[in-house]
Amino acid sequence: MIIRQSEQVMKEVGKVLIGKGEVIEKVLMAIYAGGHILLEDTPGVGKTTLALGFSRALGMDYKRIQFTPDTMPSDITGYSIPGQDGQVVYRPGAVHTNLFLGDEINRTSPKTQSALLEAMEEGNVTVDGVTYLLPKPFICIATQNPVGMSGTQPLPEAQLDRFMIKLSIGYPNTEDQIRILDEKRNPNTMDEVQAVVTRDMVLEVQNYLSTIRMTQDMLRYITVLCERTRENDGVELGVSPRGIIALSRMARAKALLGERDYVVPEDVRAVFQDVCAHRVILKPQAKMEGRTVAGILENIITSTEVPGMPGKKNRR
Repeated sequence: MIIRQSEQVMKEVGKVLIGKGEVIEKVLMAIYAGGHILLEDTPGVGKTTLALGFSRALGMDYKRIQFTPDTMPSDITGYSIPGQDGQVVYRPGAVHTNLFLGDEINRTSPKTQSALLEAMEEGNVTVDGVTYLLPKPFICIATQNPVGMSGTQPLPEAQLDRFMIKLSIGYPNTEDQIRILDEKRNPNTMDEVQAVVTRDMVLEVQNYLSTIRMTQDMLRYITVLCERTRENDGVELGVSPRGIIALSRMARAKALLGERDYVVPEDVRAVFQDVCAHRVILKPQAKMEGRTVAGILENIITSTEVPGMPGKKNRR
């Protein structure tokens, strides 16, 4: 049942984001894992379209903020005003939804960015000393242009660590671009995306994910991989314990879509870069030497002993 529903969701989103099946699958995995998604890419490749497509296919409420230098924290969290009877009235902000799209999040101030920290970690916001719960599920999909482009600034480490995965959509190939041009003759392509599941179904999958089995050896494998990012001599900041949890949940989601009720090393390896790359900060000396985060993570994966599985031999 879950596999069929997942295929239907990916098919619906694929109507508006052509030729990016792998990205769509990983976003769906992160949603199943209860995580938040950061999309970094150049303008015009479909980041916002991807988020909107998922909101429709999953039958979720959807709100969006276009981040600018003058966006205020209250636009996100909401604010309190005196009512006619003298009682304080709370006006909910944009995060009071199932799927929140923070468009071009790195174009606003760190003060405004930090308004998302509590919502992303705890599923609630606090305004004037009062805490308000957010709807469930709550998923944040944020987009950003590459740091260095005009008007952008890097996200703080605490913000980056709250995103379960960071993905890049990339440019479509020639044939896919021709399909995009052909289908854009219909200006209302998004209207073709149908809701194939409900938010309650998404919650059920999120709860079911904890039943995907992971052996002690597999848990140790995940932990060792992340610990080695902290021990690398070229790394200033490695993967946090929150990152270890994110890696384990993404590996379970990968196993789920692979129609298994247990995690294998290939599940971990398939999502390792997506979960960990944005959490690793290189030392200046390592950058000068031409070392990259992707290269360091790949070396960690290839040099770490893989736990044995039933009927298989250990390999490196």
